[in-house]
Amino acid sequence: MWARVGLLGSVGLGSMFWSQKNKTEVSPYELKLIQVLFRHGARTPLKSIPDVFEAQWVPELLEAPAHTEMDYKVTDLQGGPRPPSPVEESYRAKILTGGTYPGQLTTLGMQQLYDLGVKLRKRYIEDVPFLTSSFSPKEVYIRSTNIVRTIESAKCLVAGLFQQEQAGVVPILTDKAENEVLYPNYYGCKLLKLLSGPRWTESSTLPDIAADLRSIQSALGVDPHQHLDFILIRDDMVARETHGLPVPTALEHWRNTVEKRAVDMVCHIYEPSKRQIVKMCVGPFFNILLTNIEDKVQGTTSNPDRKLFLYSVHDTTLMPCLMALGVFDMKWPPYAADITLELHQHRQTKQHYVKVSYIGQDQKIPGCSDVYCPLNEFKEALAVYSLPDERYQALCNSTEDQLKL
Repeated sequence: MWARVGLLGSVGLGSMFWSQKNKTEVSPYELKLIQVLFRHGARTPLKSIPDVFEAQWVPELLEAPAHTEMDYKVTDLQGGPRPPSPVEESYRAKILTGGTYPGQLTTLGMQQLYDLGVKLRKRYIEDVPFLTSSFSPKEVYIRSTNIVRTIESAKCLVAGLFQQEQAGVVPILTDKAENEVLYPNYYGCKLLKLLSGPRWTESSTLPDIAADLRSIQSALGVDPHQHLDFILIRDDMVARETHGLPVPTALEHWRNTVEKRAVDMVCHIYEPSKRQIVKMCVGPFFNILLTNIEDKVQGTTSNPDRKLFLYSVHDTTLMPCLMALGVFDMKWPPYAADITLELHQHRQTKQHYVKVSYIGQDQKIPGCSDVYCPLNEFKEALAVYSLPDERYQALCNSTEDQLKL
């Protein structure tokens, strides 16, 4: 009897694998290009909640696992020397209790990005043999914000994706701070600062948010005159929780409120219903993503072998991107969250389609007739947010009165 069950089981299993394999082979869509925007991994907090006991952020929490190492080089967008990083310098002007700097990728964060790389390997090398199994700079383009945690996150993802196999040094490209478009650039874009600056200040004074903030400050025993907001509280709380470090007891009762109010603040700051601020946050980046797709479709790219674009970014990048795509779920993107854009071509009709996923879940974009979104529909959905560089620069240097978005 056992032999029969075993035989039936193995036949059943075999037929299941056969049908899965067959299903893959007869997919009407052929993958042509992948673009992945991913948040860095777990890190030390940017600031500690004042007046509460501090977690010990010791250097041992930041040690790089050997399997995440790659031979890499950070350059500017033209391949020249890496630009200065005023953001990183601002982190390194402070030291957290325990002796490490704020905003640094931890061992756990490195592993999270390595694991994301392994997932991408399964999807694009093992299940569908689209990428070659070792890193090739002709095939893969990597761009990061010029901050150590995103640069290291990119390296760890590539280590997982290619299992540390590389044909040549891994180039990680960055731009100078004033030109950065991979996050909302309040310093490089005067108009964005003008539009969103007052909303940042307002966001903590909205009646419901302010009432909850007063209650939580009191529960934590934080001096009412200390500057505190829900984004800062959430940042420290999640960093502690993720690394198994002690969290103030009072926060446990407030955890869901902190999550909700931090997102409420972001929604007030970006004001997605009006488009204007979100457009200035994501416009030039969307233009890059659409240009990459268009170059592949038209065959106008100077790198015909390129199959994968990787962009190492931040939660403040992903949230306005999700808002602009119409799929923001009102939850803060976790460490190592990714938005993946796949370009496909229908094998029979030769029409192109774009499929968007967020943390592994396919998304149906508003304005698209299906998850596999016809390219013209996808371009139309993004057109209201996409900004060519010259237009973005002109808007950045304009005032609110001159604005015609």
